[in-house]
Amino acid sequence: MRLPPPPSLAGLDLRLRQHRPAEASPLGWRCFQLGLLLLASSAFLGGLLLFVSLVQGCRRRQPLLQDPVNRVLVVVSALMVLGCFGAESGWLAWVGLANWLPFFVGFWAFQPYLATAAARRRAGLVLLAGTVPVVVTGLGQLWAGWHGPFEQLGGLIIWHLHPGGNPEGRLAGLFDYANIAGSWLVLAWPFALAALLQPGLRLRGRVIVALIALGVVLAVCLTDSRNAWGALVLALPLVAGPASWAWLLPVLLPVLLLIALASVSGVPAVLQGPARSVVPEVIWGRLSDLAFAGQRPLAITRLAQWQVALGLAAERPWLGWGAAAFSLIYPQRTGHWHGHPHNLPIDLAVSHGVPVALLVVGVVVWLLVRAQRRGMAAGPIWDRAWWTSALVLITLHATDMPFYDSRINVAGWVLLAGLRMVR
Repeated sequence: MRLPPPPSLAGLDLRLRQHRPAEASPLGWRCFQLGLLLLASSAFLGGLLLFVSLVQGCRRRQPLLQDPVNRVLVVVSALMVLGCFGAESGWLAWVGLANWLPFFVGFWAFQPYLATAAARRRAGLVLLAGTVPVVVTGLGQLWAGWHGPFEQLGGLIIWHLHPGGNPEGRLAGLFDYANIAGSWLVLAWPFALAALLQPGLRLRGRVIVALIALGVVLAVCLTDSRNAWGALVLALPLVAGPASWAWLLPVLLPVLLLIALASVSGVPAVLQGPARSVVPEVIWGRLSDLAFAGQRPLAITRLAQWQVALGLAAERPWLGWGAAAFSLIYPQRTGHWHGHPHNLPIDLAVSHGVPVALLVVGVVVWLLVRAQRRGMAAGPIWDRAWWTSALVLITLHATDMPFYDSRINVAGWVLLAGLRMVR
C-alpha cells in the first residue's frame, strides 16, 4: 500500500500548485517557485531548479520567433557572436556571451509562469521570502561576527560571508560585495512594501511582513550603497500608488531637499551648515564622498570611466572590443584597473558595439513603457510592485553593473518576462 506523504510535504506541494497559469507545466511551475526561493542563497540550487522550469517553459511556449521582441534578441545574439571573432579580449569574449545568450532564452521560456497577475504576485512573494537569508546573514555578519566560507556539496554551495563585511563595515551577506547585496535587497523591497500595504492581511501576517520589511530597510542602510539608498526612496511612492502622493510627497520632498543641501558641493555655507546639523554625517558624508576627499584620483571616478569607455566605443562602434575588454584596456590608458565602466549601456557599446547597445536598451525601455501604458504602474499594488522592482533594477544599471552577479541577472530577466506578459 502506498503511504501518503507527510502532512508538511503535502501542504508544501499544495501551495506550490496554487496560482499556476494555464500554459505553465505543473513541474515547471513548482521548480520555478522553488528556484526563485533558493536563488539568493544558492546560485547552484536555484539555477538548477530554474533550468528545469526553463526547459519545461520551452516546451509549452509559442514559437520563439513569433514574438517580435525575440526576433530583436536573435539579431542581438548574432551581432554578439560575430563580434567575438575579432575581439580584443580573445577567449574572454566568448565566455562573456554567457552573461547574455542563456538569459535571452530564459526571458522567453519563463513567460508562461508569469502570465497572470496572481502568478506574478506569487513570484514576488517567493523572491521576498528568498531575501530573508540575505538579511539575516548580513546582520549576523556585521553584528555577530559571522564569517565563512561555509561550504556544502563539495563546494557547489558556498556562503563566503567576508569577516566584517565587504568592504569592511559594509553589509554584503551572501553576496561578494556590498553594492551587489544592496541591489538584490532593493529589487525585493517593492515586494516587501506590497506585502505590507496589501489589504486584507491578518494582524499576525502583517507583523511578520513588517519585520521582514524593517530588516530589508536596515540591511540596505548597512550596505552603505548610495544606489540602494536612492532606490529605497524611489520605490516608496511608486508602490504606495498615486492615491498616497497627496500626503507622502509633501513628507518625502522636504527630507530629500534637506539631504541634498547637506550633500551637494557648491551649496552656500549659510544653507549647508544648518542642513548638515540636521542630517546625520553618515548620510551626507557618504553622499558627498567625504571619506575620499583629496584621496580619489580622477581616473577612478565614474565620469572618467565613462569618458574613456565612450572613446573606446567610438573607436570600434559596430561590433565592439569584446566582453571584458574594458578591464584590459582601461589600465593601459589610465594606470588604474576597473572591471567595467559602471554603466550597462556604455559597457554594451564597448563590449559588443553601439547597435547591440541600442537594441538591448530599446527592448528594455519598450517593455517598461509598454507595461506602464497598459496600467501596470498604476494598477493593483502587486502590479505596481512588479513594475517598480523592474524600474529600480534598470535604474541601478545606470551607475553600476550588478547584473554581473548571476543571481541578479536571473532575477532581472524574470522581471522583464513579467513585464512582457502584461495584457
